[in-house]
Amino acid sequence: MGIGRSGIQRRRRVDAISTRKANRVYKDAERQRRDARMREQLKTGTLPYGPAVMSWLSRELDKPAGKITQSDVRSLLN
Repeated sequence: MGIGRSGIQRRRRVDAISTRKANRVYKDAERQRRDARMREQLKTGTLPYGPAVMSWLSRELDKPAGKITQSDVRSLLN
């Protein structure tokens, strides 16, 4: 007889937890690189920025992209 359903589910849970722990290191580093890259683009350009920058700004400021002003960007950089 093979492994039962509960054993398979338990193994999947354990695998998922270990995968999340391993990937967290890489994802944290990538977030830091992305933040640095976006802040650099904010320093060199003016509104309107590209879609990737506007999406990042929207998340950082917790504001819709259409309502972001240049003063919001300046306050984020300071």
